[in-house]
Amino acid sequence: ESRWPFLFGAIIVPSLIQVVILPFLPESPRYLLLEKHNTSKAEKAFQRFLGKDDVSREIEEVLAESRVQRNAKLVSVLQLLGARAVRWQIATVVVTMGCYQLCGLNAV
Repeated sequence: ESRWPFLFGAIIVPSLIQVVILPFLPESPRYLLLEKHNTSKAEKAFQRFLGKDDVSREIEEVLAESRVQRNAKLVSVLQLLGARAVRWQIATVVVTMGCYQLCGLNAV
């Protein structure tokens, strides 16, 4: 029992490694393009990840996907529960999650 503090302290090593490596990791091209609106950095990040010079198609795909997501209609929880098309899927997920909670799988 006297070794528990060492076991809890062992998590410090991986977290320190992550903190040291983090500044050297490249930023996501999607983040640069959609959140920071920096097309030139996003293009360079795509070139680095994909290893090719012409990444205009990938940039256009990300922008098109962003436009589609912005135009998507959001549904409230009550509307979702009232829709007959997804009622069976919702019931399945609720029963499955309830079983997880009751059988103690999360605790393991």
